[in-house]
Amino acid sequence: MSQPGKLHALTRVLAILAVIAALVLGISVGVGIAVTRNIASVENFSEFNPALPTKILDIKGRLITEFFADEKREMVALKELPQHLVDAIITREDQDFWKHRGFSILGIFRAAWGVITHKSLGGGSTITQQLAGDLYADRKEISLRRKVVELWWALQLERRFTKQEILEMYLNRMIMGPGVYGVEAASKFYFGHSAREITLAESVILVIQLSSPTKYNPFRNPNNARARSHEVLDQMIKLGYCTRKQADESFDAYWDNYDYTRVATGAFFSREDKSPWFSEHVRRELEGMLYGSLDLYKDGFTVYTTLDLDKQNVADRLMAQTLDRVNKEFQASSSLRFAEADRTWVPLVELIGLSFNLNELFVSQSKVRSKAMSAFRGRINPTVDAMSLLFDIPDLKVTTKAGYDAEKTEIEKATVECALITIENDTGRIVSMIGGSRYDASNQLIRATQAKLMPGSAFKPLMYSAALDTRKFTEGTMIVDGPVVFPNEDGTTYVPLNYSGKWNGQLLMWKALALSLNIPSIKILDAIGFDATITRSASLLGITDPAQIRATFPRYYPLALGVISISPMQLARAFSIFSNSGKEVTPISIISIEDRNGRILLEPEKSLRVEQKRKGTAIQVISPQTAYLMVDMLKRVISAGTLFRLTQGGKLFTYKTKDGKDFTLPSCGKTGTTQNWADAWTVGFTPYMTTAIWFGFDRAGNSLGISQYGEATAGVLWASYMYEIHKGLEPRDFSRPQAGIVSVNVCKKSGLIPTEFCNEGVDSLLFLEGTAPTSYCDLHQSKSAIDSELQSQLEDRASAYSGAADSGLSIDSELEEMLKQAEAAGNEGTPTELLE
Repeated sequence: MSQPGKLHALTRVLAILAVIAALVLGISVGVGIAVTRNIASVENFSEFNPALPTKILDIKGRLITEFFADEKREMVALKELPQHLVDAIITREDQDFWKHRGFSILGIFRAAWGVITHKSLGGGSTITQQLAGDLYADRKEISLRRKVVELWWALQLERRFTKQEILEMYLNRMIMGPGVYGVEAASKFYFGHSAREITLAESVILVIQLSSPTKYNPFRNPNNARARSHEVLDQMIKLGYCTRKQADESFDAYWDNYDYTRVATGAFFSREDKSPWFSEHVRRELEGMLYGSLDLYKDGFTVYTTLDLDKQNVADRLMAQTLDRVNKEFQASSSLRFAEADRTWVPLVELIGLSFNLNELFVSQSKVRSKAMSAFRGRINPTVDAMSLLFDIPDLKVTTKAGYDAEKTEIEKATVECALITIENDTGRIVSMIGGSRYDASNQLIRATQAKLMPGSAFKPLMYSAALDTRKFTEGTMIVDGPVVFPNEDGTTYVPLNYSGKWNGQLLMWKALALSLNIPSIKILDAIGFDATITRSASLLGITDPAQIRATFPRYYPLALGVISISPMQLARAFSIFSNSGKEVTPISIISIEDRNGRILLEPEKSLRVEQKRKGTAIQVISPQTAYLMVDMLKRVISAGTLFRLTQGGKLFTYKTKDGKDFTLPSCGKTGTTQNWADAWTVGFTPYMTTAIWFGFDRAGNSLGISQYGEATAGVLWASYMYEIHKGLEPRDFSRPQAGIVSVNVCKKSGLIPTEFCNEGVDSLLFLEGTAPTSYCDLHQSKSAIDSELQSQLEDRASAYSGAADSGLSIDSELEEMLKQAEAAGNEGTPTELLE
């Protein structure tokens, strides 16, 4: 091809490319204009719609709390803010804001030169560009593309909005702390008051958060914040926004009164919450329900829950009072134990250490060391920590953290923790919940639902229900409470004791449960077997995974005494099944969830009811008859057992109907205390609700003290709390099955049909049909019957002694001796047993 031809072809190619480029550019511009044409509707300031928090409501529609997590913001109008805050923003972020049209050529070149020279010369983005980047770009991305996107949208914002509107959007949107967005939320987080009341020095502290909320956080890095804020104040003076006197007075007033010991926490933990333990439980439930693009913290859901704030307030108030008393008694008990050790055992151990040159037993040194460590953790370490912040010594901060960690461990060992949960028996709705002594960033273990705790004797009713179903045991089965040795499956032996260290001899099964005796419980386990006990307990507690069942229930005799690890909610569920006629009870906290427009997204409770209905008869965990027998036996814990004194035998729960008539609401319960008084429990219910209460420690190895057992600690709170939350309710009784249960009068001592000689009283007990006693009591007979049988026996014995005068024992003396035995024994045995 000739040279002119080549030029012609090249010209045509260039022309075609130019046309294509023009088309692409035109289309791009058209799309851009189309997108930005309706910017007023997309980002209309008057309709500014930031992320909305999720509202958590109680059963009566009252606000419990809001979940906002990483975007806590409160809107405020620009005209309501003090001028020095606006001036501080302009000084620090964009001094030409009122003049430029959305971008600054000088700023762009300055930022570019800083990148080239690897120097920090400040950012090149204007306030408008920062807002555009936050709205329409990913500001975490460091690229030329992001800058172009920011510039494009900055031009559109300047075209659509006034400077005042842009600045107001900026002040309400930008991040200014850990989970804090906008000046109003930031001011409340850092200073505890509205941005409308902010001082000059406080304004500057807020402004420097925009460049680095971590580096200049006044809680974490007060020295950085102090130095940087002083620099900004100097700039404001140069620009004429304030005088030196105003700046110095405000600066000194703030920093001279600054609390260097305050710690930084996220806004999430600073939120108002009327039931923080329950809210945290709900939050975790929601995170498992909401998936995909749904965002719990931004989408503005409304969550209707089962909590009753009235009952929660009662729980909080009474728990605070009880926990304070329990901690004081624990500390007093500990002091007494330590004093006794110092008085009795320390001198002895020290003598041994000195006599045999055993430094490990030289108590004086260890006591000095212990006191020194206590003083360091309590007084010196906090002071050193504050100094590390004041003088900016990071290495010292690491050391003080180790001190705080050691102190935390000691606190966990020496601080009494607690848990409370109340559920409705017929619905499983969680009415109130307390998960620990306090809720904050360092204490989020919800002990009511998460902790694995040893229930002690509060576990026994689960096993007793299994015993009833074997039909080998009834309420009236006589059991001997006495010393016994049990062989474990692995060949070891187990010798249990009762809590009191005493034996009660012969008694009926209901009374063994009411008095929480250990030996009868272990005898029941021995009789019905581990399989029956574990299967029943797992089903009542809601444990279905075979591996978890094996891990939870040891095949040792202490299982009968509650040596397992379960949560208070699991135990409350088990007891509520007794009240619910043996039907499954599933604790639930969320009724329904709506989106920001009021549309229902999920109805967890409705779904649960559908699932339960689908189960049909399989919803029965235990039979209605067995459940009612357990109700009857647990009533007797109130009327004649460990909860008798606290509840006045059940009369405590006496109320008035609307027409003024008195009625007593039936109640059931069981106490529990573990080895060395480490845990104290009370679990109980009425026809309405079940409540489980626990006191103990997060770390094993401590004791509440011998005076703080289940009845004395958890029992006191349980009785007071249950009385309060049932006020205003109508009379209700437990539902008794129409068939399958018989009521029989039995001898209180033997559990058999009473005779005219049963002078220790008669009791009316319930039995599964076919298990009631059919024989008469053989423990009580008339004195004449005893004398007659003794005479007959002695006459037979006398014939054996005829002609044996040299035996040295006359018949009269033997008769006298045997009659003395009969008189001493009273009605405790038959004459035959006495003679044998």
